[in-house]
Amino acid sequence: MAAARATRRRTPRMRETVAAVFAPTSLGLSLVAASAAGVFALLLGDSERALRSDFARRFPRMRLRAGDDAVRKAMAGVVRFVDRGGVLPLVPLDLRGTPFQLKVWDALRRIPHGRVTTYGALAGKLGDPEAVRAVAGACARNPIAVLVPCHRVIASTGRLHGYRWGLDRKHLLLAREGVMLL
Repeated sequence: MAAARATRRRTPRMRETVAAVFAPTSLGLSLVAASAAGVFALLLGDSERALRSDFARRFPRMRLRAGDDAVRKAMAGVVRFVDRGGVLPLVPLDLRGTPFQLKVWDALRRIPHGRVTTYGALAGKLGDPEAVRAVAGACARNPIAVLVPCHRVIASTGRLHGYRWGLDRKHLLLAREGVMLL
């Protein structure tokens, strides 16, 4: 996952208008939102209305505008990756969160394609084995589905557990990567 370059910053306090593209995928409808620095949201849902609501809840100070042709072309690569997997497109990411969330999301991006880890193992890798719930919370708040692969984190029992966009989507993503679970 190192192919995507990431900038890191906290969520802005001022209003910002960002480019957005809605596109159907095999995982449902997607909303890809990008700032000048890169993709900062890839949300999955069942309707444009639900995605707009999720976006507004996550990013209350941001407004969406339709992406121009250049944005739509760049986002087409992201949508292809969501649908088919394979090589991560060279798309910059604009990660926005707390310092702890950024640390977790960086660790998620280092989990190899076709591999999984547990929330506990991820917490241990971050140097705080007691932070299992905090790691799970950061995964739940990840606004960049698939590109920041929180779907690769499972329960210590080896079973699927928690996914912001539904366990059916998580199962499908892992199956595409060749991961077989209990």
